[in-house]
Amino acid sequence: MDIILALKALVMGLVEGFTEFLPISSTGHLILADSLLNFQGMEEKMKVFEIVIQAGAIFAVCWEYRARICSVLRGLFSDAKAQRFAVNVGIAFVPLAALGLVFGKAIKAVLFKPVPVALAFIVGGVIILLVERRAKANPVAVRVHSVDDMTALDALKMGIAQAFALIPGTSRSGATIIGGMMFGLSRKVATEFSFFLAIPTLLGATVYSLYKERALLSAADLPMFGIGTVAAFASAFLCVRWLLRYISSHDFTIFAWYRIVFGLVVIATAHYGLVVWVD
Repeated sequence: MDIILALKALVMGLVEGFTEFLPISSTGHLILADSLLNFQGMEEKMKVFEIVIQAGAIFAVCWEYRARICSVLRGLFSDAKAQRFAVNVGIAFVPLAALGLVFGKAIKAVLFKPVPVALAFIVGGVIILLVERRAKANPVAVRVHSVDDMTALDALKMGIAQAFALIPGTSRSGATIIGGMMFGLSRKVATEFSFFLAIPTLLGATVYSLYKERALLSAADLPMFGIGTVAAFASAFLCVRWLLRYISSHDFTIFAWYRIVFGLVVIATAHYGLVVWVD
């Protein structure tokens, strides 16, 4: 395997893992990283690669919450609490899956480009600032202090919030976490449910993409995909551990400003020709 390609795959995996569960959009960062690294002649294959390496990030969540996941699986046919949790995850998964099947292709054709992603970064950052400011001035009464206390309606609202992540640069985790907080979930519950909801969402996308684009792939692609997936697992594991500690005493304002500044930098460099962002 070409060493340069291996290094590029490593970088993409690290970008995926470090950004998947933060409210800064992993898809947006991957699109921008792809543009900078310039995988010339591999554009279609890289679209599959960017989806498949998400599995590495999900395996990190599965490992972090392995005890809870095993408990739910054991209780699916006997424990009402486990059944309610599984049903809530299923309900929350439906909106994005349904809308993705209907509009996914059109969205990719129009919005999966650096400048639209940068605009979504900025808009999302402003929304986070407004929500955090409102939370401080007019705190929303927290109704839900554990994922086990979520209702089916709470799950549906979270699923609708996640559907906004179809717009690249929005951030799946950011939409679900901020949406959950607006709906009365504690910051910790919204974050944890976002992790759990990512499991069917991203694994489903991985399996669907591999099946749909199987003709593009060959055994020669395994090293590149393997490097990216392992890098995504390692970086996501570190990120999840850090984020759970961070939210215990911080809000998301710093991520909002990061999004705004980063988006403005991308737009400015594109406008003045300082960076050639490849569509």
